[in-house]
Amino acid sequence: MVKSIAEIRNPEIVQATIAAIAKHGLPNPSYDTIAEVADMSRQLIRHYFPTPEDLMVTGCDGLAAAHREALGQGILTTNVRNRLPVFLDFYFDILSGPKERKPRDERVYTALYAMATTSKKVRQRLTSHAGELETAIVHEIQIAYPKMPNTACAEMGYLFMTLMYGHWRMVGTFGYSEERNVVARDAMDRLIASYTQRYDDPNDPEPPLSEI
Repeated sequence: MVKSIAEIRNPEIVQATIAAIAKHGLPNPSYDTIAEVADMSRQLIRHYFPTPEDLMVTGCDGLAAAHREALGQGILTTNVRNRLPVFLDFYFDILSGPKERKPRDERVYTALYAMATTSKKVRQRLTSHAGELETAIVHEIQIAYPKMPNTACAEMGYLFMTLMYGHWRMVGTFGYSEERNVVARDAMDRLIASYTQRYDDPNDPEPPLSEI
């Protein structure tokens, strides 16, 4: 059976689209759009940020700073000895106070991840922020569970990163319900429990995370 022109061209167009995105990334926000939102001139924005890449790198820093500020507020508000549950509640958006909630920036991060495929500067900045967060989580796990081997703490830190980032990509990119925040958060408790049971000292048992 002879293929139609559409059957031939459509796959070619799809492959060309994939190749174009792989090479050039997705379009960046235009200076005109940013100027309209900021209520300032396009020329002024270009003065401070000569290239869109410079602007996006600084945007990465702004997002990370917003997260640190909200997390710090959550820690101050809860005022608990063990900060690990607060960290986990924050990054899965379980904290109830408006000032302590995780910033609603899933779509922005999705765009930055797309840009990072072709921008080394953006990729390095995102990687740096992710590394800082992973280090912080591992540190909090070590404090909460001092008997836990460092290798196990590092494993849990990495698993937290994959679960947390994966969860928010499902919400921000695919539109999954944020009600699943609780599912992902509970999964972290079960993960930590599996590690504490493995390394538990029967003569000096650690209390479960939910009881700290």
